[in-house]
Amino acid sequence: MKKFFFALLILAFLAAGSLYFAKQRIFAPSETENWTTFQVENGSSAVKIGKILEANGLISNGKLFSWWCRLEKIQLKAGWYDIPPKTSIASLAEILSSGKTATRKVTIPEGRASWEMPAYFREAIPDFDSTQWENLVHNAEFAKELGINARSLEGYLLPDTYPIEYGATEKDIARQMVRANLKLKSEMEALNSPLWNELGGWHQVLTLASVVEEETGKTDERAMIAGVFVNRLRQGISLGADPTVRFIYRNLTGPIYRSQLQSDSPYNTRRFRGLMPGPISNPGRKAIEATLHPANTDALFFVAKDDGSGTHFFARTLSQHNKFKSTAARNRGE
Repeated sequence: MKKFFFALLILAFLAAGSLYFAKQRIFAPSETENWTTFQVENGSSAVKIGKILEANGLISNGKLFSWWCRLEKIQLKAGWYDIPPKTSIASLAEILSSGKTATRKVTIPEGRASWEMPAYFREAIPDFDSTQWENLVHNAEFAKELGINARSLEGYLLPDTYPIEYGATEKDIARQMVRANLKLKSEMEALNSPLWNELGGWHQVLTLASVVEEETGKTDERAMIAGVFVNRLRQGISLGADPTVRFIYRNLTGPIYRSQLQSDSPYNTRRFRGLMPGPISNPGRKAIEATLHPANTDALFFVAKDDGSGTHFFARTLSQHNKFKSTAARNRGE
């Protein structure tokens, strides 16, 4: 009997020792030197994930990982996760069960057209597909799926800094940006600006705001420029905005040719009166606010001063406007 109890004591001692050393290994930092992004697929068990982690050199023992998850009742959650270097098995299990999936921050500046955006996304998402993006933006069925009654998502991709989930598709990203736009719509609609109904609704607000956005980078000028455009719309005068012509040809810089000014596109506000069929870029909050709350002005014209200030001359009459144009030409050295 004494031998039996002695054997039990030895086994208990060995078990305790094994448990002690197992925990030592579970809480010990790994040998990884770099950050790693790791995916937990839907329905993956701790046993399967442990094997993959071990195979990728993120932990030394996959069985210890699955044992720890079972012991602590840890439920792994699907998603992509950023794993720091030197992460222990215990910490790794905590990360993969947190649901705090990996993200990449992408900032889209105000006033960018949809075709300019892939360059910004590729800085954080190297395999971003610009062709797929282009097709999605101009897919009326996809727009309808997102609650947009328009032929294109141009104007509805709200500029902002976005946390993009690692592994997100182009469709996921477009959906995220449109949701942000529609949230802003609710905020702006609640302000009860009379311009909302006068212009015809959110689509028209975004359309005019996109022109305001393209005409000036000066926040304190936006309301004034919006006021000029509202005055021209009310008086049946064409907007006469060069950025709308640039949009037709995707000619963002450089000269605008006389032949382009004669375009019969409905986006050509140098020829046709009223608003274009849709936005020419994606306006930010400030331009939208300026459009809904334009300056109370009797000005009908504006022209860039071209003196390095980035600001404009505003005029009530064509005669005054032409004088300002001459001043701007002298500022350019002409």
